[in-house]
Amino acid sequence: MISFIICLVALILGYFTYGALMNKVFGPDDRVTPAVAKADGVDYIVMPSWKIFMIQFLNIAGLGPIFGAVLGAKFGVSSYLWIVLGSIFAGGVHDFFLGMISMRHEGESLTELAGRYLGPHVKVVITILTLSCIMLVGTVWVAGPAELIASKTPETLGPIFWMVIIFAYYILACILPIDQIIGRIYPLFAAALLFMAAGILVVLFVKHPGTDLLPEFWTDMSNTHPQGLPIFPIMFVSIACGAVSGFHGTQCPLMSRCIKNEHQGRPVFYGAMITEGIVALIWAAAATVFFHQHGYGESNAAVIVSAINTDWLGTLGGALALMGVIAAPITSADTSFRSARLIIGDLLHLPQSKIRNRLMVAVPLFIASAVGVVFSITSKDGFNVLWRYFAWNNQMLAACSLWVITAYLVRQNKPYLIGLVPAVLMTAVTITYILCAPEGFQLDREVSLGIAAACVALSVITFYHIRLEYYRNHPLKR
Repeated sequence: MISFIICLVALILGYFTYGALMNKVFGPDDRVTPAVAKADGVDYIVMPSWKIFMIQFLNIAGLGPIFGAVLGAKFGVSSYLWIVLGSIFAGGVHDFFLGMISMRHEGESLTELAGRYLGPHVKVVITILTLSCIMLVGTVWVAGPAELIASKTPETLGPIFWMVIIFAYYILACILPIDQIIGRIYPLFAAALLFMAAGILVVLFVKHPGTDLLPEFWTDMSNTHPQGLPIFPIMFVSIACGAVSGFHGTQCPLMSRCIKNEHQGRPVFYGAMITEGIVALIWAAAATVFFHQHGYGESNAAVIVSAINTDWLGTLGGALALMGVIAAPITSADTSFRSARLIIGDLLHLPQSKIRNRLMVAVPLFIASAVGVVFSITSKDGFNVLWRYFAWNNQMLAACSLWVITAYLVRQNKPYLIGLVPAVLMTAVTITYILCAPEGFQLDREVSLGIAAACVALSVITFYHIRLEYYRNHPLKR
């Protein structure tokens, strides 16, 4: 329990220390933001800072910090360290700088920022990764909620019926002004997600304070995964939203278009990431207790979450668990489609203020997603296949986004190591994972590590070469 408390305090202190340092490095000022300069009543809308924080938190969270933390807890107490260090030094940096850089460039999407700072060729790669990432999120979170709702309603209202209803909601959330649906319901669901985490935290301290259920760093740092999967790189991919996630980079521009003053950026972007890290840490601890009590046999994260909620929080917990398993994935998917619409709109230089233009972009997205949903349902192990590829895609996108941030810091003559170090780490994670994972090339782990190390070394050498060339051509930037 002491290790858990240390990690919890570290996350909070991280916001007030490293978060403050990141804010100082970026240097927010009182310039006019895109929400004011480009107000269109659809995507560029000034909203209260508390509402933006709640929307940003739910945008980047959903079930990620819960399911990922539960699966990550199988690796043991080391999962706590990744959540804490990842949130403070990688995820917080990733979300804060992408949100703020986007704000400085009229709310540009991640793909546009990639083209601006890494060039047109890299922009193509990141565009593919971004659209595939957010489309996978939008697709995989349709069938599960639909089937769960169908199990709680009359048989005449089967999964297909609820899929149609969910897609109808997605269309509305995608094309209507952001303050009409997302701005109204997201704060409520975010509050419920926070309340659920707070309830679990209270029960942890009241009912399970024993160190025998929550091992300490200095007594047991062993890998407790029942299948013996290696901590590196598997855990770093399993726990994404609670540490660092490329999906967040697709969501930050949504809120960068709604902030009235740049000084709100730190609590909205860095603060939401730290909050998500706290939620992930709480669920990792709760899952650790569950595994010590019931063993590691149960692998379904949804079942574990439901059992913890019902057992620890009673009837209210069961209701919150049901809400989470249904509402949280849906609210991750709807903003995915909205992000995709904005990204494609930017790529095509198609203004999204007119509903006709929004429909021109959105309709093909939903058709493609429907095809993916059919594959997920009809194919053997279709959902798991899609999800595993999303997990790698997500962290690969995080690595690319961190390289964008690093390039920005170089051009602004700011301390670029705060972006370079996590960029190198996530590059190593994703390359190693795709080389050794069952859905990847299935190479030996040692071989995968060697190839990844060579790729990382090459990327760092290339970075410093490009940096030197940039400074030669821009001597005033030294």
